[in-house]
Amino acid sequence: PVAVGRAALGYPGADTFAGHQTMMGADFSKVTVARLGEHLDEVTAALEAAGHQVELLGGKPLLAVDGAVLVHDNLEADPGINWNASGRLDDLPFERILSIARTVRAVAPVARVIAVGGHAEQPLSAYVRPGDNGTVGLDTPASGFYTGGGLQVQHLGAELDHARQLPELAAGAGIPVTLVGKAADILACEDAVRRPAVGTAEVLAYTLEAVRAGGDALVVANVQETDLAGHQQDTLRYGQVLEQVDAGLAALTALLDGPGDRLIVTGDHGNDPTIGHAYHTREYVPVLIHRPDAPGLEYLPDADSLADVGATAAVSLGLDTAGLENGTALRARSQAA
Repeated sequence: PVAVGRAALGYPGADTFAGHQTMMGADFSKVTVARLGEHLDEVTAALEAAGHQVELLGGKPLLAVDGAVLVHDNLEADPGINWNASGRLDDLPFERILSIARTVRAVAPVARVIAVGGHAEQPLSAYVRPGDNGTVGLDTPASGFYTGGGLQVQHLGAELDHARQLPELAAGAGIPVTLVGKAADILACEDAVRRPAVGTAEVLAYTLEAVRAGGDALVVANVQETDLAGHQQDTLRYGQVLEQVDAGLAALTALLDGPGDRLIVTGDHGNDPTIGHAYHTREYVPVLIHRPDAPGLEYLPDADSLADVGATAAVSLGLDTAGLENGTALRARSQAA
Protein backbone atom coordinates (compact mmCIF):
# COMPACT_ATOMS: atom_id res chain seq x y z
CA PRO A 1 0.00 0.00 0.00
CA VAL A 2 2.79 2.44 -0.93
CA ALA A 3 3.11 5.11 -3.62
CA VAL A 4 6.68 6.00 -4.59
CA GLY A 5 8.17 8.85 -6.59
CA ARG A 6 10.51 11.78 -6.38
CA ALA A 7 10.28 15.56 -6.24
CA ALA A 8 12.34 18.43 -7.57
CA LEU A 9 12.91 21.07 -4.90
CA GLY A 10 11.02 23.90 -6.59
CA TYR A 11 13.14 26.66 -5.06
CA PRO A 12 16.65 28.01 -5.72
CA GLY A 13 19.59 26.48 -3.88
CA ALA A 14 19.24 23.82 -1.20
CA ASP A 15 18.06 25.24 2.12
CA THR A 16 16.13 24.06 5.15
CA PHE A 17 14.00 27.18 5.53
CA ALA A 18 13.14 27.47 1.84
CA GLY A 19 12.55 23.73 1.59
CA HIS A 20 10.08 23.60 4.45
CA GLN A 21 8.22 26.73 3.37
CA THR A 22 7.94 25.44 -0.20
CA MET A 23 6.73 22.05 1.02
CA MET A 24 3.97 23.76 2.97
CA GLY A 25 2.76 25.55 -0.16
CA ALA A 26 4.82 28.74 -0.46
CA ASP A 27 5.92 30.17 -3.80
CA PHE A 28 9.67 30.84 -3.64
CA SER A 29 10.02 31.82 -7.29
CA LYS A 30 11.01 35.40 -6.37
CA VAL A 31 13.76 34.31 -3.98
CA THR A 32 17.21 34.19 -5.57
CA VAL A 33 20.69 32.95 -4.75
CA ALA A 34 22.92 36.03 -4.44
CA ARG A 35 26.17 37.17 -2.87
CA LEU A 36 26.04 40.28 -0.71
CA GLY A 37 28.71 41.78 -2.96
CA GLU A 38 26.16 41.91 -5.78
CA HIS A 39 23.80 44.09 -3.71
CA LEU A 40 26.09 46.36 -1.70
CA ASP A 41 24.56 49.58 -3.05
CA GLU A 42 20.96 48.65 -2.16
CA VAL A 43 21.88 47.35 1.30
CA THR A 44 24.10 50.35 2.07
CA ALA A 45 21.37 52.78 0.99
CA ALA A 46 18.78 51.05 3.18
CA LEU A 47 21.04 51.07 6.23
CA GLU A 48 22.03 54.71 5.76
CA ALA A 49 18.38 55.69 5.33
CA ALA A 50 17.75 54.03 8.71
CA GLY A 51 20.42 56.25 10.28
CA HIS A 52 23.35 53.85 10.39
CA GLN A 53 26.99 54.49 9.51
CA VAL A 54 28.11 52.01 6.87
CA GLU A 55 31.50 51.25 5.34
CA LEU A 56 33.17 48.48 3.41
CA LEU A 57 35.41 46.40 5.64
CA GLY A 58 38.95 46.52 4.32
CA GLY A 59 37.78 46.86 0.74
CA LYS A 60 36.08 43.46 0.90
CA PRO A 61 32.44 42.91 -0.19
CA LEU A 62 31.00 42.99 3.31
CA LEU A 63 29.74 45.88 5.43
CA ALA A 64 30.68 47.22 8.85
CA VAL A 65 27.65 48.93 10.39
CA ASP A 66 28.06 51.45 13.23
CA GLY A 67 31.55 50.05 13.73
CA ALA A 68 30.10 47.03 15.51
CA VAL A 69 27.99 44.78 13.26
CA LEU A 70 29.14 42.92 10.16
CA VAL A 71 26.67 42.30 7.34
CA HIS A 72 28.09 39.46 5.27
CA ASP A 73 27.58 36.29 3.30
CA ASN A 74 26.70 33.26 5.40
CA LEU A 75 29.61 30.83 5.00
CA GLU A 76 27.93 27.81 6.61
CA ALA A 77 25.04 27.35 4.20
CA ASP A 78 25.32 26.95 0.44
CA PRO A 79 26.92 30.07 -1.10
CA GLY A 80 24.40 32.83 -1.74
CA ILE A 81 21.48 31.25 0.15
CA ASN A 82 21.64 33.37 3.33
CA TRP A 83 23.19 36.59 4.63
CA ASN A 84 24.12 37.31 8.25
CA ALA A 85 24.18 40.37 10.47
CA SER A 86 26.69 39.46 13.18
CA GLY A 87 27.79 41.36 16.27
CA ARG A 88 29.59 40.84 19.56
CA LEU A 89 27.25 41.05 22.52
CA ASP A 90 30.17 42.64 24.38
CA ASP A 91 29.76 45.65 22.06
CA LEU A 92 25.98 46.04 21.73
CA PRO A 93 22.72 44.32 22.72
CA PHE A 94 21.17 41.72 20.45
CA GLU A 95 18.16 43.98 19.80
CA ARG A 96 20.39 46.39 17.85
CA ILE A 97 21.87 43.54 15.80
CA LEU A 98 18.33 42.35 15.07
CA SER A 99 17.24 45.85 14.04
CA ILE A 100 20.07 46.03 11.51
CA ALA A 101 19.18 42.55 10.22
CA ARG A 102 15.56 43.64 9.72
CA THR A 103 16.67 46.63 7.66
CA VAL A 104 18.78 44.32 5.49
CA ARG A 105 15.90 41.83 5.22
CA ALA A 106 13.67 44.51 3.70
CA VAL A 107 15.90 44.74 0.59
CA ALA A 108 17.51 41.28 0.50
CA PRO A 109 16.53 38.87 -2.31
CA VAL A 110 17.83 35.78 -0.47
CA ALA A 111 15.86 33.18 1.50
CA ARG A 112 17.09 34.22 4.95
CA VAL A 113 18.84 37.07 6.75
CA ILE A 114 20.14 35.77 10.07
CA ALA A 115 20.82 37.98 13.08
CA VAL A 116 23.63 36.47 15.17
CA GLY A 117 25.02 37.73 18.47
CA GLY A 118 27.70 36.07 20.57
CA HIS A 119 30.92 36.50 22.50
CA ALA A 120 34.32 36.64 20.78
CA GLU A 121 37.74 37.48 22.18
CA GLN A 122 38.82 39.65 19.23
CA PRO A 123 37.01 42.13 16.97
CA LEU A 124 34.94 40.25 14.39
CA SER A 125 37.12 41.55 11.57
CA ALA A 126 39.80 39.12 12.81
CA TYR A 127 37.57 36.19 11.83
CA VAL A 128 36.60 37.27 8.31
CA ARG A 129 37.57 34.88 5.51
CA PRO A 130 36.64 34.15 1.91
CA GLY A 131 34.14 31.39 1.22
CA ASP A 132 33.18 29.48 -1.89
CA ASN A 133 31.92 31.06 -5.12
CA GLY A 134 33.17 34.54 -4.30
CA THR A 135 31.49 34.86 -0.91
CA VAL A 136 33.14 36.64 2.03
CA GLY A 137 31.98 36.55 5.61
CA LEU A 138 32.51 35.88 9.27
CA ASP A 139 33.86 32.45 10.13
CA THR A 140 31.31 32.04 12.89
CA PRO A 141 32.70 28.80 14.38
CA ALA A 142 36.22 30.31 14.52
CA SER A 143 34.89 33.42 16.26
CA GLY A 144 33.92 31.40 19.32
CA PHE A 145 30.25 32.37 19.10
CA TYR A 146 29.18 28.72 19.34
CA THR A 147 31.34 27.92 22.37
CA GLY A 148 31.48 31.21 24.28
CA GLY A 149 27.98 31.01 25.74
CA GLY A 150 25.10 33.43 25.34
CA LEU A 151 24.60 32.86 21.61
CA GLN A 152 21.47 34.56 20.25
CA VAL A 153 20.12 33.88 16.77
CA GLN A 154 17.00 34.96 14.90
CA HIS A 155 16.14 33.89 11.34
CA LEU A 156 14.34 36.44 9.19
CA GLY A 157 12.84 34.62 6.24
CA ALA A 158 11.59 35.99 2.96
CA GLU A 159 8.12 37.51 3.21
CA LEU A 160 5.51 34.78 2.86
CA ASP A 161 1.73 34.49 3.04
CA HIS A 162 1.56 31.91 5.81
CA ALA A 163 -2.25 31.91 5.64
CA ARG A 164 -1.84 30.10 2.31
CA GLN A 165 0.37 27.33 3.69
CA LEU A 166 -0.72 23.89 4.81
CA PRO A 167 -0.46 24.35 8.62
CA GLU A 168 -2.66 27.46 8.67
CA LEU A 169 -5.03 25.95 6.11
CA ALA A 170 -5.46 22.86 8.29
CA ALA A 171 -5.80 24.83 11.52
CA GLY A 172 -8.39 27.10 9.89
CA ALA A 173 -10.45 24.00 9.08
CA GLY A 174 -10.36 22.92 12.72
CA ILE A 175 -7.72 20.23 12.18
CA PRO A 176 -5.14 20.00 15.02
CA VAL A 177 -1.59 20.79 13.89
CA THR A 178 1.61 19.56 15.56
CA LEU A 179 5.06 20.71 14.43
CA VAL A 180 7.98 18.54 15.57
CA GLY A 181 11.75 19.08 15.50
CA LYS A 182 13.10 21.85 13.30
CA ALA A 183 9.63 22.21 11.75
CA ALA A 184 8.56 23.69 15.09
CA ASP A 185 11.21 26.40 14.74
CA ILE A 186 10.69 27.52 11.16
CA LEU A 187 7.04 26.92 10.20
CA ALA A 188 4.33 29.46 11.00
CA CYS A 189 0.99 28.45 12.52
CA GLU A 190 -0.46 30.35 15.46
CA ASP A 191 -2.58 27.45 16.71
CA ALA A 192 -0.01 24.68 16.28
CA VAL A 193 1.36 22.57 19.11
CA ARG A 194 5.15 22.93 18.91
CA ARG A 195 7.61 20.22 19.90
CA PRO A 196 11.12 21.51 19.09
CA ALA A 197 13.86 18.88 19.29
CA VAL A 198 17.15 17.90 17.64
CA GLY A 199 17.70 14.34 18.88
CA THR A 200 16.10 11.75 16.60
CA ALA A 201 14.73 9.69 19.48
CA GLU A 202 12.94 12.75 20.83
CA VAL A 203 11.62 13.73 17.39
CA LEU A 204 10.21 10.25 16.86
CA ALA A 205 8.71 10.13 20.36
CA TYR A 206 6.92 13.45 19.87
CA THR A 207 5.67 12.32 16.45
CA LEU A 208 4.31 9.04 17.79
CA GLU A 209 2.67 10.88 20.69
CA ALA A 210 0.86 13.22 18.29
CA VAL A 211 -0.32 10.35 16.09
CA ARG A 212 -1.55 8.34 19.07
CA ALA A 213 -3.84 11.23 20.00
CA GLY A 214 -6.14 9.98 17.23
CA GLY A 215 -8.62 11.80 15.04
CA ASP A 216 -7.90 13.98 12.03
CA ALA A 217 -4.61 15.83 12.44
CA LEU A 218 -1.61 17.22 10.59
CA VAL A 219 1.79 16.30 12.04
CA VAL A 220 4.91 17.75 10.39
CA ALA A 221 8.18 16.32 11.76
CA ASN A 222 11.78 16.97 10.73
CA VAL A 223 14.62 14.53 11.44
CA GLN A 224 17.64 16.81 11.66
CA GLU A 225 20.46 14.46 12.61
CA THR A 226 20.87 13.05 9.09
CA ASP A 227 21.49 16.64 7.98
CA LEU A 228 24.05 17.16 10.74
CA ALA A 229 25.80 13.91 9.79
CA GLY A 230 25.91 15.07 6.18
CA HIS A 231 27.51 18.37 7.18
CA GLN A 232 30.10 16.42 9.17
CA GLN A 233 30.66 13.92 6.32
CA ASP A 234 30.03 11.17 8.86
CA THR A 235 28.68 8.12 7.04
CA LEU A 236 28.58 5.96 10.17
CA ARG A 237 26.43 8.44 12.07
CA TYR A 238 24.23 8.93 9.00
CA GLY A 239 23.60 5.19 8.79
CA GLN A 240 22.85 4.93 12.50
CA VAL A 241 20.28 7.71 12.28
CA LEU A 242 18.64 6.06 9.25
CA GLU A 243 18.32 2.81 11.21
CA GLN A 244 16.75 4.76 14.07
CA VAL A 245 14.31 6.39 11.66
CA ASP A 246 13.46 3.04 10.06
CA ALA A 247 12.37 1.72 13.45
CA GLY A 248 10.31 4.86 14.03
CA LEU A 249 8.63 4.53 10.64
CA ALA A 250 7.67 0.94 11.43
CA ALA A 251 6.00 2.14 14.62
CA LEU A 252 4.21 4.92 12.74
CA THR A 253 2.89 2.66 9.98
CA ALA A 254 1.56 0.29 12.63
CA LEU A 255 -0.45 3.17 14.11
CA LEU A 256 -1.56 4.62 10.77
CA ASP A 257 -3.70 1.68 9.68
CA GLY A 258 -7.10 3.25 9.03
CA PRO A 259 -8.76 4.29 5.77
CA GLY A 260 -7.56 7.76 4.84
CA ASP A 261 -4.47 7.64 7.06
CA ARG A 262 -1.33 8.83 5.29
CA LEU A 263 2.38 8.92 6.08
CA ILE A 264 4.51 10.91 3.62
CA VAL A 265 8.30 10.57 3.84
CA THR A 266 10.40 13.08 1.90
CA GLY A 267 13.23 15.62 2.29
CA ASP A 268 13.70 19.38 2.07
CA HIS A 269 17.02 19.01 0.18
CA GLY A 270 19.91 16.57 -0.10
CA ASN A 271 22.96 16.19 2.13
CA ASP A 272 25.41 13.54 0.94
CA PRO A 273 27.83 12.32 3.66
CA THR A 274 30.24 11.04 1.00
CA ILE A 275 30.39 14.04 -1.34
CA GLY A 276 33.53 15.64 0.12
CA HIS A 277 32.11 19.01 1.24
CA ALA A 278 29.88 20.21 4.06
CA TYR A 279 27.12 21.82 1.99
CA HIS A 280 23.61 20.67 1.22
CA THR A 281 23.15 18.96 -2.14
CA ARG A 282 20.59 19.95 -4.75
CA GLU A 283 18.90 16.90 -6.18
CA TYR A 284 15.56 15.12 -6.40
CA VAL A 285 14.26 13.95 -3.02
CA PRO A 286 12.30 10.71 -2.55
CA VAL A 287 8.55 10.77 -1.97
CA LEU A 288 7.12 7.70 -0.21
CA ILE A 289 3.44 7.62 0.74
CA HIS A 290 2.06 4.94 3.07
CA ARG A 291 -1.65 4.38 2.25
CA PRO A 292 -3.32 1.60 4.26
CA ASP A 293 -6.48 1.67 2.13
CA ALA A 294 -4.71 1.36 -1.26
CA PRO A 295 -3.59 -1.93 -2.83
CA GLY A 296 -0.06 -2.74 -3.91
CA LEU A 297 2.75 -0.50 -5.07
CA GLU A 298 2.06 2.51 -7.30
CA TYR A 299 4.40 4.94 -9.03
CA LEU A 300 3.97 8.70 -8.79
CA PRO A 301 4.94 11.16 -11.53
CA ASP A 302 7.95 13.38 -10.85
CA ALA A 303 6.84 16.38 -8.81
CA ASP A 304 7.94 19.78 -10.10
CA SER A 305 8.16 21.16 -6.57
CA LEU A 306 8.06 20.16 -2.92
CA ALA A 307 4.84 22.20 -2.85
CA ASP A 308 3.22 19.20 -4.57
CA VAL A 309 3.94 17.15 -1.44
CA GLY A 310 2.06 19.66 0.72
CA ALA A 311 -0.82 19.73 -1.75
CA THR A 312 -0.99 15.92 -1.62
CA ALA A 313 -1.22 16.05 2.18
CA ALA A 314 -3.93 18.71 1.91
CA VAL A 315 -6.07 16.46 -0.29
CA SER A 316 -5.64 13.62 2.22
CA LEU A 317 -7.05 15.91 4.90
CA GLY A 318 -10.01 16.89 2.73
CA LEU A 319 -8.71 20.42 2.19
CA ASP A 320 -9.06 22.46 -0.99
CA THR A 321 -5.61 22.96 -2.53
CA ALA A 322 -6.82 26.28 -3.94
CA GLY A 323 -6.14 27.58 -0.44
CA LEU A 324 -2.40 26.98 -0.96
CA GLU A 325 -0.22 29.49 -2.78
CA ASN A 326 1.53 26.74 -4.73
CA GLY A 327 1.36 23.02 -5.36
CA THR A 328 -0.57 20.31 -7.23
CA ALA A 329 -1.56 17.04 -5.56
CA LEU A 330 0.31 13.96 -6.78
CA ARG A 331 -1.72 11.13 -8.27
CA ALA A 332 -0.45 7.65 -9.08
CA ARG A 333 0.83 7.28 -12.65
CA SER A 334 0.98 3.49 -12.81
CA GLN A 335 0.78 0.35 -10.71
CA ALA A 336 3.70 -2.02 -10.24
CA ALA A 337 3.35 -5.42 -11.83
